[in-house]
Amino acid sequence: MKHYTKTIVVKKEDLDDLDHVNNVRYLEWVQDIAKEHWQTEATTEMLDKYIWMVRSNYIEYKGQAFLGETLYLKTFIKDAHGPISVRVVEIHNQENKLILRSTADWCLIDRTSKRVIRLTKELTNLFT
Repeated sequence: MKHYTKTIVVKKEDLDDLDHVNNVRYLEWVQDIAKEHWQTEATTEMLDKYIWMVRSNYIEYKGQAFLGETLYLKTFIKDAHGPISVRVVEIHNQENKLILRSTADWCLIDRTSKRVIRLTKELTNLFT
């Protein structure tokens, strides 16, 4: 499976009242890396034709991250069938400790009709 990665540094605005990364911020990062991965791999024609919508998301918080820490985000498609793409996002700290794992079902949508559509072989091949 093709992986997409990025590195971020925790900023003050990422923190909650307990001075660690807010769970809402983690969810934003999960969404951001998924979108970036799609935009990096897809053709212009695909970007014009399709959009993705989250159907479900399961997040396991395995640790905490704090101001100034470098975090490593990695995402990949675990499975793809029908209109659903199962995407995994993992966030590790600089000691390579798993901080978060997200597994989400993303549903493929036709950009014009806004209807659910099945993944084509071309789309499935993008990520495998």
